[in-house]
Amino acid sequence: MTAAVLLDRQPEVAAALEAGRPVVALESTLVAHGMPWPHNLDTARRLEAEVRRHGAVPATIAVVGGRLKAGLTDDELQALARRGPSIPKASRRDLAALVARGGSGATTVAATMIVAALAGIRVFATGGIGGVHRGAERSFDISADLLELAQTPVAVVCAGAKSILDLGLTLEVLETHGVPVIGYRTNTLPAFYVRDSGFALEQRLDDAEAVARLMHAQWSLGLKGGLVVANPIPAEHEMPRARIEAAIEQALAEARAQGIHGKASTPFLLARVAELTGGDSLAANIALVLNNARLAAQVAVAYAALRISAAAGWPAAARRGPGRRRSRRRSTAGA
Repeated sequence: MTAAVLLDRQPEVAAALEAGRPVVALESTLVAHGMPWPHNLDTARRLEAEVRRHGAVPATIAVVGGRLKAGLTDDELQALARRGPSIPKASRRDLAALVARGGSGATTVAATMIVAALAGIRVFATGGIGGVHRGAERSFDISADLLELAQTPVAVVCAGAKSILDLGLTLEVLETHGVPVIGYRTNTLPAFYVRDSGFALEQRLDDAEAVARLMHAQWSLGLKGGLVVANPIPAEHEMPRARIEAAIEQALAEARAQGIHGKASTPFLLARVAELTGGDSLAANIALVLNNARLAAQVAVAYAALRISAAAGWPAAARRGPGRRRSRRRSTAGA
């Protein structure tokens, strides 16, 4: 039995993929664990609408009744949102168990990448990737998202890594595993709620077509793995660095005191930060993920067009190169 037998591609998604039209994957952990009801359902629907508005077909990924789903019906999306945190988070290690017992799960970045790749989807929009947690030198808490990026060929459009993480070490792990981290119209890594983490990136691209060319070049070279397209939160929705950092530090201290760790830590921290900021961080989270869905759709459209044109030979525009490289050092800008 092959993985394809266990995969259900929603009819609209299947038709788009078979015709070579652009499709964007969306994760379901954001819906079940990332936001409270009913904001989660409203945001999920807005994400799908944003992808459509910019010329691509949305495919929200989940595990439902032991089936890997690339694209959900509105009823399935609503059921997922209503269940919320009671539905298990599913990363790479959990997929086989859920399939074997006919269970359901909300896919993390890692699991969403796996299902997207099985379905033939190359672009994925999310809020922020997981990474190396603060204090990982003691806990060894490192997200499976980073290892998935090293082996699964999907471009992940995100607002960088979540602010609750150790961003410097997250970049180091990605570099060790050969994962390109591309700043979209930025020279520094975004930090989820904040546009500039202060950590310089080596590559910057300024349009969706350039991102598509880099994707095509990477996979044409036979280089396995994905890439991170780091897209800063819109300036009007950015939160003050000092305010968000204070909320994160308090939330981290409370998590330690309550013994919260592992897969429970990120949902707890995001929810607690939202409480401590009076809901402002939730509004910022919604704004940034919509911004990422918009860019992901543009990248998917460009990549679909490039694949069609590449059949007649490598586009001349690709010879301009994927972007300029920058030295790896912490920037003083915005620090």
